[in-house]
Amino acid sequence: MAHYEVTPRIAFTGLLTYERPEATAWITGNTNNPQISGLVKFYQTSYGGVLVEAEFFGLPSIDEPNSSDFYAMHIHEFGSCRGNFDSAGGHYNPGNMPHPMHAGDMLPLLANQGYAWMSFYDKRFTIEEIIGKSVIIHSASDDFKSQPAGNSGTRIACGEIKKTY
Repeated sequence: MAHYEVTPRIAFTGLLTYERPEATAWITGNTNNPQISGLVKFYQTSYGGVLVEAEFFGLPSIDEPNSSDFYAMHIHEFGSCRGNFDSAGGHYNPGNMPHPMHAGDMLPLLANQGYAWMSFYDKRFTIEEIIGKSVIIHSASDDFKSQPAGNSGTRIACGEIKKTY
């Protein structure tokens, strides 16, 4: 019989399959992108970090057959998604770190014909720290160099991070 090690991936798969996230952000598009919708889930892990799962529909490349495109995804300071989402403030950056080392800098989304799904592990923030903040989707990919926010284009979708009860 083969010997299998329990790795973080196995634990993370269990979280995603069987557990309820501790926080979520329901994402909606701005007035120019009302077709965008999505959900970002945040799970506490036994490894001291947070597992993030994100799924989006209707990203701008949806009408381009066989298309793929990258979009930046960040946690922003405030949970306000009014108007053009400027009320969400800048990137969540409690350590005053340069970009892309902010706690709010997340992996880019790769959308295929408007759909994107991803999951990743992060130890730069806790769930308690991000409750009341927002997740912003930007119109372009993050260049991971430009200060203070990666030259990632306009804010096209937003959702407040709320504790799951």
